[in-house]
Amino acid sequence: MPLNGRRAQAVRNDELILTAARAVFAADPAAPISAVAEQAGVGISALYRRCTSKEALLGRLCADAVRRYNHEAEAALADEGDSWTVFRRFVRRVVAADLYALTLSLAGTFTPDADLRREALRAQELSTRLFERTRDAGAIRPDVVLDDIALILQQVTAVRLADEQRTRRLRERCLALLLEALRLDPGGPLPGPPPAREEITRRWTR
Repeated sequence: MPLNGRRAQAVRNDELILTAARAVFAADPAAPISAVAEQAGVGISALYRRCTSKEALLGRLCADAVRRYNHEAEAALADEGDSWTVFRRFVRRVVAADLYALTLSLAGTFTPDADLRREALRAQELSTRLFERTRDAGAIRPDVVLDDIALILQQVTAVRLADEQRTRRLRERCLALLLEALRLDPGGPLPGPPPAREEITRRWTR
């Protein structure tokens, strides 16, 4: 059933606000909420009708990103193709959608609510299942742990230039190089201990 004019405009405004907020806060998490309204081309009152505060908007952005990540992970787990190919495609989709970059840039800037915590726990569960399936299939070197993947995503998403197209291409190149390092045929043991979960999650402490 098609939306009436006012409801359709509200939906469009909502999409404009979220798109603008992703761009504004990915570039500068400390930016004022007025910068989002300006980028979206809507009045500040229209923005506040949808999000009561900057913290609420940041939480929604992160929750949306984690839900999209979970959707991609579920799709990968449902794919019964070659384990390495499925895993590689999954990681490439996550990077291409800029999901990890957004959540990483906002980590520690607000207090996660119960909904976001549930989605994050689900993401951890799905990531573990996918990683272990790939490793158990003999596609990943045995001294790699799941949180090594988190650090790889962090390195790749740190690549950011003014030119968005060039950023995407450089991220693809960097990711391809790093993924090759995960393959089973290691040239020797990895240096140092693997990253600990507490090291990864500490950034969410305000």
